[in-house]
Amino acid sequence: MWKVGLIGTGFWSDKHLQAWSRIPGVQIIALCNRSSEKLKQAASKYNISSDQLYNNIDDMLAHADIDIIDIVTGAETHVDFVRKAAQAGKHIMCQKPFAPTLEEAEEMVALAKRNGVRLMVTENWRWLEPFQTIKEVIDSGELGKLHVARYIHTDYYTPRMEPEAELPQPFFRTMPKLLFYEMGVHWFDTWRFLFGTPKRLTAELTRVSDHIIGEDSGIVMLGHDGFYGFMDMSWATRQKLDRPLGEQVRAVHLEQFVIDGSNGSLKMYTDGKITIVSKDGSSERVVKAETTLDHEESHFRLQSHFIACLSSGEPFQTSGEDNLITLRLAFSVYESAAENKMITFT
Repeated sequence: MWKVGLIGTGFWSDKHLQAWSRIPGVQIIALCNRSSEKLKQAASKYNISSDQLYNNIDDMLAHADIDIIDIVTGAETHVDFVRKAAQAGKHIMCQKPFAPTLEEAEEMVALAKRNGVRLMVTENWRWLEPFQTIKEVIDSGELGKLHVARYIHTDYYTPRMEPEAELPQPFFRTMPKLLFYEMGVHWFDTWRFLFGTPKRLTAELTRVSDHIIGEDSGIVMLGHDGFYGFMDMSWATRQKLDRPLGEQVRAVHLEQFVIDGSNGSLKMYTDGKITIVSKDGSSERVVKAETTLDHEESHFRLQSHFIACLSSGEPFQTSGEDNLITLRLAFSVYESAAENKMITFT
């Protein structure tokens, strides 16, 4: 039985707790958060004993009988929490973004290695249904040699973040690096999952909304050997709105993908339908009529992978060490845009 202690019972933590509660051989033992009210709410929902609720990680590590620490807090807290968990001999699943700097990420990887514990970054985007489906198609070879990939993410989110609007994650308003840090790590990790790591990157960024200080729109060109692609991403565009936004200010996340290959083209529509257009362009076969950004199920797949690898000794898909590459890509977006230059990777 793998025994879990989770730190950070905020907005996204319920998806973690749902998944842990469904995985055989796993038990949620303890919860940690500064807010006693949030602790009590989560404990009540998941039947956690009241004597296993902690307001700081030191107390949880000292008193809770756990094997795993699941860190679901902001990136600025990760180095301290990873250090303490690693020194206590606990395996670690750490929320993305992994770290606010590459140096801190490297420190956490070294801490885990030095203390002999396993460390995985919680990158759930690659585990979402549409990207798992796209990966299956690419791996089947049906598309042939890949030529161009076009990844487009649209939302009308940041222009609605007025000061009086209630947001699930209000800290978005004050993040100096926003779209390609908060969401970009997802996109780059998924890109690498599908196509491998690019050799070159060039970026342009802009800020549309007056309610934030970071960027909310940008385009990134990615060069591979014999293959290129781009990400056209925005939280401030009306181009693909296909539903009423409603009174609550929430993310919509309308995503499209087109992958051109020598034998056909894969198309993912904003409604989640995935098709393959034939080589001669005369027909379009439906791979799946509908897929969804199934966040809860993606966490079940991700956390099941974490437990399976702990049990078998196999490497994690998104180990801390692997995520250094993803972070390097995300940070390079800002370097490229600020200095108007191409960034190369070896």
